Amino acid sequence: MTNNRAMRYGSRLLVTTVAACGIAAAAAPNAVADEQPTLPQLTADCASGEGKCTFNSPQLGEAYLGEFRQVSDSLFNCSTSDATQSMTWNDTVGSTDSAGVSVTAGGKIAGIIDLSVTATYSHTWSSTHSESSSLGMTVKPGEVGWISRAQVMQKVSGTWQTHYDSPKWGHYYWFWQDAITGPAPNGTDGTSNAVVVKSRKMTAAEKKSCSADARAGRALVQQR
Repeated sequence: MTNNRAMRYGSRLLVTTVAACGIAAAAAPNAVADEQPTLPQLTADCASGEGKCTFNSPQLGEAYLGEFRQVSDSLFNCSTSDATQSMTWNDTVGSTDSAGVSVTAGGKIAGIIDLSVTATYSHTWSSTHSESSSLGMTVKPGEVGWISRAQVMQKVSGTWQTHYDSPKWGHYYWFWQDAITGPAPNGTDGTSNAVVVKSRKMTAAEKKSCSADARAGRALVQQR
């Protein structure tokens, strides 16, 4: 069993060509020895189907609560009394790979990962999650309020393998490690999504804008 490894750093991905389990990493005649693909090139070939790709040995990390993000418009209270209002919120959380590239919902890459996770763990994997609702909030005079949400997230790690009908970059097969971080179902590993109302004091400029005739004594909604 022979391992033929090629490394590139910086903008290059560590890519390994191997001969394992009787499957050879066959090189093309007269191939340029130091020609190596980048992660975006290999991923693009997986997405287009030029490279016949699989995502092998997926490992799910422990779920965790992601960062809070504003998911509603802002309510500015320019009046002298509390302002209470129902605010609609909506949130869409996507997935990114280890290079920070978005994994598009419904795309070939997402489908390959889902197929692998489903086969291993008997449940589906989704590259995006969207949710919306409404929530009442009360904002004090001279303050700004909004709704924030945090999504349960989870990382799935594995090894990509691509097979070309004709050698590319000198080989039929390429392998590389990857980790995709994306939304997990609510309640995964006992972790729940969170939606909260937040507020802060207005800045000096915001307070000054409250004195304008159109704003004075009112509560105003500003789009995010």
